[in-house]
Amino acid sequence: MRIVLPPAIDPAAFAARDPAAAVFDLRGETMGTTWRASFAAPVGTDPSQVRIAIVARLAGLVAEMSHWAPDSLLSRFNRSASGTWTTLAPDFAHVMACGLAIARTTRSAFDPAIGRLVDAWGFGPIAVAAPPDASDIQAARATSGWSRLTFAPVGAHLRQPGGVALDLSGIAKGHAVDVVADLLRDAGIANALVEIGGELVGRGIRPDGDPWWVDLESPPGLALSPLRIALHGLAVATSGDYRRGAHTLDPRTGRPIETQVVSASVIHQTALDADAWATALTVLGPVEGLALARDYRIAARIVTLIDGDAREYLSPALTAMLVD
Repeated sequence: MRIVLPPAIDPAAFAARDPAAAVFDLRGETMGTTWRASFAAPVGTDPSQVRIAIVARLAGLVAEMSHWAPDSLLSRFNRSASGTWTTLAPDFAHVMACGLAIARTTRSAFDPAIGRLVDAWGFGPIAVAAPPDASDIQAARATSGWSRLTFAPVGAHLRQPGGVALDLSGIAKGHAVDVVADLLRDAGIANALVEIGGELVGRGIRPDGDPWWVDLESPPGLALSPLRIALHGLAVATSGDYRRGAHTLDPRTGRPIETQVVSASVIHQTALDADAWATALTVLGPVEGLALARDYRIAARIVTLIDGDAREYLSPALTAMLVD
């Protein structure tokens, strides 16, 4: 068992620790998957009210950014006419600002504007009878790409250049994890572990003084030494095709990835960043991906599977977090 520790420990978390605090565990469904919130509850906390608040907050995010809901703000943007400016809600605007920045940094390995390609391959809400041919891919690429978008942060206005379809499935779930953790914090709950579909964020510590320990998700059947992470002020996200089959597209080619990456995990301060970076590293592969992770000090693990041989690659930032 390998242990991953955060770069810094918050002494205030230990000073405020209540060994007698009850730990509640709430669960539900959202975004086509499940959510979970475990937290050390201050005296007087009503978990039923916490659940109501979480469900409402998540429903609001779905109403803004789901590409599966035809009446969401995102779906309305995707259908809008060329030249139309859409005013984004605050969460949507934050995700777009961060997503466009990560798209630029990762040289389009992450791209929030590949909805037409996702639909062409049948990876979204629209079923297809057969994979797209070269002309279908070319047509979808012609109306895709983050660089075609114009985003005005002041006022949160996003311009539809014509035919662009957003797909935020590689970043919105991570943002939702951060949002739920922030909701708990604002309710006076400083010590919590939040998870949505395998993306996690840990804040504070458990009542027993331990951090929120999580084991890094690995593809089943591979002989990899386990990695256990102390999620104390950290988030982790994993991207891979082993859950739902091959579904990761390379935005630069419009085709499924050819990097033979089966899993890419990123540890970051926010689940939003971890989510988007994990997607990008899955696309980039171990050589280009690790080089970029090194340059931007991203703590990452990439796992490849070639002819039945699994190999693990750790970025320098993640290696520095390992302890014996």
